[in-house]
Amino acid sequence: MPQIQVSEKTVQRLDRLREDDETYDELVTELLNIYRASEMTMFRSGDG
Repeated sequence: MPQIQVSEKTVQRLDRLREDDETYDELVTELLNIYRASEMTMFRSGDG
C-alpha cells in the first residue's frame, strides 16, 4: 500500500473529521468518494 507524508496541520484537520474509531484510510476513502460523486454531479449538470 502506498504511503504519503502529510503536515501536522493536515493531520489535525483529518482528526476533526474522524468519527468514533474511524481510521485515516476509511476517512480518506470517504472523502474521495464524496469528491468523485460531486465531480460526477457537476459533469452531468453541464450536459443539459
